[in-house]
Formats: sequence, C-alpha cells, structure tokens
Amino acid sequence: MSSRAQPAPARTDARTAAAPLSSSTQPLLGIGLLLLSMWVLSTLDASGKWVMAAGVPMLLLSWVRYAAHLAVALALIVPVRGWRILASRRPREQVLRGGAMLCATLLFFTTLRYLPQAEATAINFLAPLIVLLLAPWVLREPPRLSRWVAAGIAFLGVLIVIRPGGGLDPTGTMFGLIGAFCFSVQYIASRRVAADDPLTSVIWSGGVGTVVLSVALPYAIPAALPVLRDLDPLHWCVLVSTGVTGCIGHLLQIAAYRKAPASTLAPFTYLQIVSSTTTGWLIWGHFPDALTWLGIAVICGSGITIGILEWRRARPRAGAGGR
Repeated sequence: MSSRAQPAPARTDARTAAAPLSSSTQPLLGIGLLLLSMWVLSTLDASGKWVMAAGVPMLLLSWVRYAAHLAVALALIVPVRGWRILASRRPREQVLRGGAMLCATLLFFTTLRYLPQAEATAINFLAPLIVLLLAPWVLREPPRLSRWVAAGIAFLGVLIVIRPGGGLDPTGTMFGLIGAFCFSVQYIASRRVAADDPLTSVIWSGGVGTVVLSVALPYAIPAALPVLRDLDPLHWCVLVSTGVTGCIGHLLQIAAYRKAPASTLAPFTYLQIVSSTTTGWLIWGHFPDALTWLGIAVICGSGITIGILEWRRARPRAGAGGR
C-alpha cells in the first residue's frame, strides 16, 4: 500500500517492484494476474478497515500487516531463491522506499477510518500523476506540458470527489491527500532500487516496516490489550490475513509484469476502483454517488490518457534502440 495497488504513470513499479521486468508474450495472463492482485489488495484494505472498526489500534494492525508480510515473503521466496535474495545493491534506497511505504500505509489506514474505501482509493490515484508532475526535478526527465495537464485534470477529479457537501470527513480527506504524496515518494524511491530483484524489494518492504513498528509496538500494546482480549477468532484471522494478502498481492503483481509489458497493464490498474467499491459496498453498504463517480472517472481518464501518450512516445525510442 501501502496496502493498495499502485496505478502506473507509464511505470513498471508493481507496488513492490521497481526493477524492469522481462515480459513474455502472455498479455492476457498478465492482465488476469493484475486484476486478481487488485482484488486481493482491496480485500486487505477492507480487512484493515474492518478490524479497526472493531477497536484494533492502527499501529498494532500495521505491525501485524508487515510482520505477517515478511514471514510469508521469507517462507515463499527464500526456499526457491536462497538467502542471497535478501542482498540489495542499494540498501539505503531500499530503507528509504520501505520507510515511504510504511508512512503511506499508516496514512491510508488512517484515511480508511474516516472515509469509505472507494473514495479513499480514488484520492490515492492522484499519486502516480504527482510523480509525473515532479519528474523533471526528481527523476531528471524532460518536462512535458501533457504531464502537467494530466496532473491538473486529475486534481480536478479529486476536488470533485472531496467537494464540500459531498459528505466526506475533512480529517480523512486531509490524510488521504497527504497519503497520496507519500505514495508518490514511494514510487520515486522504487525507481532508485531498479537494480534489485523485485523479490528483494518485497522482502525489504516487509522488513523495514516490521523493524520500525516493532520499536513502537511496546507503546501500543498496553492500550490495545483490553481490545485484543475481546477479539473473537474471526477477527484474529482477518487481522493476520492483512499481511498474507499484502504479500500475495505484491507477488501477483510481480508475476503480472513478467507476463505482460507495463504499457499493456497500465490502463487496467485503474480498475482497482471497481474492486474497492465492490468490497466497500458488500461490507458496509457504501456506494459512491453520481458526482463522486464523475470525479473518479476524471482521475482514471487522465491517468489512462497520459499513460497511453507516454507509451506512444516511448515506442519510437524503443524501436530505434532495437535497430
């Protein structure tokens, strides 16, 4: 997330992996894996919101989410790739990326305490366009008017979603906007670890979050004990599942980007709003109104359009490089 999937601003970052992934000629399988990852990660978001509603403190939820993520990642990856997969070529950047991801997770979980899942997700779709907006300065990429226009249109979509009178809590809206900026930092940091295996990033992201939250955990447990004593087995299972679904969702996205090019998958990342809306509707009965859907359409439309434009720009360069 964070706990959610990352819409791609003409990117290959699959929320956990920044390294360029070699694509095979199975685009339909790649799209299917990406869509499956979105449902898995939307389930994570819904699970986090549900256990927080039961009284589980966000700090404890986040620790379980990262600790279980790390345990599952080690159990699945190390037996296949060996302990050498933990070695990073850019450990400092991995720590920065893990820290940004942790901040984004904490902010998104906070947002979910105040806002419906669909609206919280829609606000975070602003993040990849923030990256395109800042690309000339932080990524040393050429400035382009189309990127500025796309970011402006996406922000207009966000304003429609969070409009006065729309019924959204101002506190949740504020955390959502700050979280979008944190997600953009995570995307940028992901570009810095492109030399690492994507599976290395999966483990490091879980490890950084677990270590940092373990330091703060002793301060959260005393206040949480009364709530934890009253949790039934179902709540405990859902709580632990947040880390499992987080790790599995990341691995599914890596698999998707290995089966299909990022340019093929980029438009489909915005379909996460469907999975987020569905889970929010099934669990809490939340369904966006017409104006909110308009704002969501504006955000997704701007992201998809700039993704297609960036892909078309990249094609001539790729063709020239291949001759």
